[in-house]
Amino acid sequence: MNSLNQIILEGNVCRKPEKRVVGNGFRVCTIPLAVDRRYKNQEGKTTEEVSYFEIDAYGNLADACEKWCPTGRGIRVVGHLKQERWKSEDGKSKSKVKVIAEHVEFKFFNPKDKNDGPESAALGTPAPGKKQKLAKLAEAAAAAQKEQAEEEVVF
Repeated sequence: MNSLNQIILEGNVCRKPEKRVVGNGFRVCTIPLAVDRRYKNQEGKTTEEVSYFEIDAYGNLADACEKWCPTGRGIRVVGHLKQERWKSEDGKSKSKVKVIAEHVEFKFFNPKDKNDGPESAALGTPAPGKKQKLAKLAEAAAAAQKEQAEEEVVF
């Protein structure tokens, strides 16, 4: 039987992504993502829970995520799960499950009072119309797809 390991998450970047270089100059960007889930509890009241995930993007996708993922931006991530295992200093076995991004979609983002994202130049201008929002989304998606296509990563 074939194994299936795929995940789709949609949420908001909850801290500034961290980019680092590992091994032979390979770039990794870790994006902290908050994902909301709403459901009705046993009493029929709507309840919300938030789960936090660490998303790792590699290569050109890491560069795009560092540039296009300011705090608060909504993103959709398609990827797979990877379990990391290690021994702690006291010899105990430890493990952690991470999400490895294979594709990232960037949702429209207009920071209201921050200057930490690529769209910060739009501050002080009127709110963009629907066509402008779609054009910005298309631009970000095209840039990310181009960067992903330039470097295929095998895990």
